[in-house]
Amino acid sequence: MARIVPKPTSKFLKVKCKDCGYEQAVYGKANKKITCLGCGTLLTTPTGGKAIIHGEIIGVFDND
Repeated sequence: MARIVPKPTSKFLKVKCKDCGYEQAVYGKANKKITCLGCGTLLTTPTGGKAIIHGEIIGVFDND
């Protein structure tokens, strides 16, 4: 019998820093604070589920 594996609901997001405009990929369910590699501004805050995104989401990488 074949085992059915559920499709993951998590995604990577392409986020643009509102201060310097640097773009980087972050995990949508990040479990730690993520800062911008360009200027050090806070981009994500963990919540125990989906992270709070402080930058502008400009793209989503699907798991297909």
